[in-house]
Amino acid sequence: MTQTIPSGGTLSSESNHAPDGRWLGLALGILVLPQYVALGAPAVALPAIGRGLAVPFGATAWILTAWSLTSALAMPVAGRLMARWSPFRVLVAGVVALAAGSALAGAGPTLPVVIVGRLIGGAGAGATVIAVFAVATALPGRERIRALGIIAAASATMSACGTLLGGAVTAWLGWRAVLAIPVLALPLLLIALAGRRTLTRIGGGERDGSAGRLDIVGVAVLSVLAGSLITLLQAHSVGLPAPVTLAVAAAGALAAVGLWWRVRRTPDGFVPRRVIAARGFLSAGLVGGTIFAGYYGVLFLAPSLIEQATGGGPLEAGALLVPAAACSVLAGRLVGALTDRFTGWQVSAGLAALTVVGVLVVAVFTGPIPVVVGAALTVCGFTGAQAVLVSLAPELVAAPDRDTAQGLLNFMIFLGGGIGPAAVAGLSSIASVPVALAVLAAFPLAGLVLSLTRRPGAGRRPEPDHTRGSQR
Repeated sequence: MTQTIPSGGTLSSESNHAPDGRWLGLALGILVLPQYVALGAPAVALPAIGRGLAVPFGATAWILTAWSLTSALAMPVAGRLMARWSPFRVLVAGVVALAAGSALAGAGPTLPVVIVGRLIGGAGAGATVIAVFAVATALPGRERIRALGIIAAASATMSACGTLLGGAVTAWLGWRAVLAIPVLALPLLLIALAGRRTLTRIGGGERDGSAGRLDIVGVAVLSVLAGSLITLLQAHSVGLPAPVTLAVAAAGALAAVGLWWRVRRTPDGFVPRRVIAARGFLSAGLVGGTIFAGYYGVLFLAPSLIEQATGGGPLEAGALLVPAAACSVLAGRLVGALTDRFTGWQVSAGLAALTVVGVLVVAVFTGPIPVVVGAALTVCGFTGAQAVLVSLAPELVAAPDRDTAQGLLNFMIFLGGGIGPAAVAGLSSIASVPVALAVLAAFPLAGLVLSLTRRPGAGRRPEPDHTRGSQR
């Protein structure tokens, strides 16, 4: 008999009907593959895109940051919509937007059109990812971490192996085909259709109608704040005029004030006060965002650095980065064992430290091997952080807020993925690449410090019947 649980709740570990986290993680991991290919594959094609569209290399960072920005923004929106819709409906809508945006990006005649397509595709990717995470985090404790570990390994593998795929497609079919690769997500919907009953059983159930009302003002101010931040980081690299830069800065400042006012005046709005005030919630999002910033910043530069060092093309650069992808599989398998022995904050501190070392290796040493080693270390940080920190969301807040918390936590984490390339692109236009990477290392270093300052007992998983997050 089909078992239904509340949205964001967990299946009891004693239930005979609880799905195997490994198999469900594999199925869900396959569904998110195109989204992460859309990050790794274009990274190796950026030099070709710059030449093809006759724009500076720094401006091509928007290819990555536009995707990360709307992906991050779509996650809290999808989290709120799942208070009204099922994860399956959000998943379908996300995949359709992902494919449509990618088709537009691949056909775009100019960089602005390509960026618009990436913005649409990124929004679809964010909705898809949050729907997948909503199902995975509804599993009981150990099955949840197994599923999230496999999903994280699949995502990191494809974002890193995407460089090989991107290099091959760029060399054989051109850079436009690389941007259109996520259109292949549409056939993968067959997997979702085949597993619709399982997805509905795990992620379905009672929904909070009040949480389902979308706070448009809250969405607007958060979107403007995030977009302004990333635009300012890249202002110099894209040659943004001073008046426009000042206008963007003013819009960001007003959005920050507006967000603060909205949170105070509307406790149940798009950014609920009780969620962001939960002890450990903001810390988890900031730690994840700094680690993602380090990884995506290295991912942005690594292919071009390898091409410069070897004199080869995108195919050679992509092939050399494949060993970094193998590290993600190892990290995904080890993360469950580590969380059995250490707290989530201790594990996240180690992952942040790996990311710092990886960024500095790329910054200090020259040649293709240091770039690959540094990328491998940041891949490990990315993979582990995604599994460990995302799994914390259901434990930090009350059950009715878990979908919302999952969306906001992923927003902060993935926004870091947009900030990393934007910061590197902006800094490398006014300083040397090693200096830009050294500054980038400050992001995961801040995450390391923040993880270490958490209280020692924080981060352990609650018992299966736990209904409210432990205060971390």
